[in-house]
Amino acid sequence: MAEARQEFPIEQQLRKDIQEAQRNRDQSKLDTLRMALGSIHNLEVARTDRKNAEYGQPLTEADCFKVLEQEVKKRNQAIPLYKQGGRLDMAEKEQRELDILQSYLQSAMMSDDELKALISQLIEEHGKEFKRVMPLAAKATKGKAEGARVQRLVKELTQ
Repeated sequence: MAEARQEFPIEQQLRKDIQEAQRNRDQSKLDTLRMALGSIHNLEVARTDRKNAEYGQPLTEADCFKVLEQEVKKRNQAIPLYKQGGRLDMAEKEQRELDILQSYLQSAMMSDDELKALISQLIEEHGKEFKRVMPLAAKATKGKAEGARVQRLVKELTQ
């Protein structure tokens, strides 16, 4: 039996907030946070499967944020579809979940100024070519900024 790993601060925060949501009888927040923690756990369990591409890799805090980003992305994709289908109740539910999840991502996200500084440094080192800078910027900001935002800033700064 593998020894239990240390929990990352994001997981500790989720657990603390789950307890708080239970005390406050905030069911939607409770469900959302449990789902988020469950998704992180599912990724960790998936890595114990020999068929998984990431088999045996330890979970990192960046992985936890990646899972939250994926959940946010799912909500962003679902909301317009629910509205289109006339299911405003479901769209509102997804929006509430989105707001809850984004609050966790905001704390870990880089500000625009930090991003610009990082991208400027990459441009200095590697030239002002978008194709060369973008992959490096994407790798450097993984889990710390949305890809679309990084791309927009790289485009601006390499013009």
